[in-house]
Amino acid sequence: MPNSVKAIGAWKAEGETSISGGVKLKIDSSDFCVPTGKRVNLEKWPTLVKPSYKSKKAYGKLLQKQVQELSSLQRLHYASDRYAVLLIFQAMDAAGKDGAIRHVMSGVNPQGCQVFSFKHPSATELDHDFLWRTTQALPERGRIGIFNRSYYEEVLIVRVHPEILHEQRLPDGLLDEKTIWQERYRSIVDLESHLHRNGTRIIKFFLHLSQEEQRRRFLDRIDEPEKNWKFSLADIEERKFWKQYTQAYEACLAATSTKTAPWYVVPADDKENARLIIAQIIVDTFKSLDMRYPETDAKRRKELLAIRRELVEEGPDAG
Repeated sequence: MPNSVKAIGAWKAEGETSISGGVKLKIDSSDFCVPTGKRVNLEKWPTLVKPSYKSKKAYGKLLQKQVQELSSLQRLHYASDRYAVLLIFQAMDAAGKDGAIRHVMSGVNPQGCQVFSFKHPSATELDHDFLWRTTQALPERGRIGIFNRSYYEEVLIVRVHPEILHEQRLPDGLLDEKTIWQERYRSIVDLESHLHRNGTRIIKFFLHLSQEEQRRRFLDRIDEPEKNWKFSLADIEERKFWKQYTQAYEACLAATSTKTAPWYVVPADDKENARLIIAQIIVDTFKSLDMRYPETDAKRRKELLAIRRELVEEGPDAG
């Protein structure tokens, strides 16, 4: 059975604002944030919470409103050109990462956003440190970067399958499994701290899926022909390591959730609800940034007025 609750502190009525006959509920981002320096037991984090919508139609309107707000904030972010924003998505297979990215970011201008999916590292990438390949893809100021899986794979799948670690051609003295994970956590936290000090804001999402819901989604991928392409034998093999992955995620979340680069554990058994939560967290983060459109000084204003006069004089009614 999925970890579920009837209600969570994240769902609070705010003024009972009506939207097309429904009630708009406020999502409190902090309810999903992993506290810094605390142990994480994922059994105590729900995979399903009371939804913030009463129907599919109401969900669509709520998401549309969030997408429009995010689109407006992204334009300001792009024009302000002061911060970079990095969104990191990690999850078990079939948790809905791709769909969340597609729906939540549907209103964002593609010129200001890039999505990267990191699979098995290439031979060239293996000749560098484990953070090198993702560092090449970090977003510029004014842009949004999305990592669909990330450098965190190096303390998740590599920890579950230590044979991968031995294929990375590290010096023997660095392959002590009693210390290497803590060392990698420290490298990650140091990188994220460095990025924060240089204007990159990092939001990390773990889509928390129950084992039973994953089973149902795998069956859907087998039973529905248009979804067959999503399923592979590797998915079912990795499912056998559920306990090990859970332990790896618990250790990772506890070690790397910081005030400046927090992890959010998003209940993922309800895809629509997960998208609303993710969208709200992103919107809240953008609103916390000191962003403004560039101001026009007197000299620039004078130039614009001169250009305007020229354009007016070119008009059909010009004498």
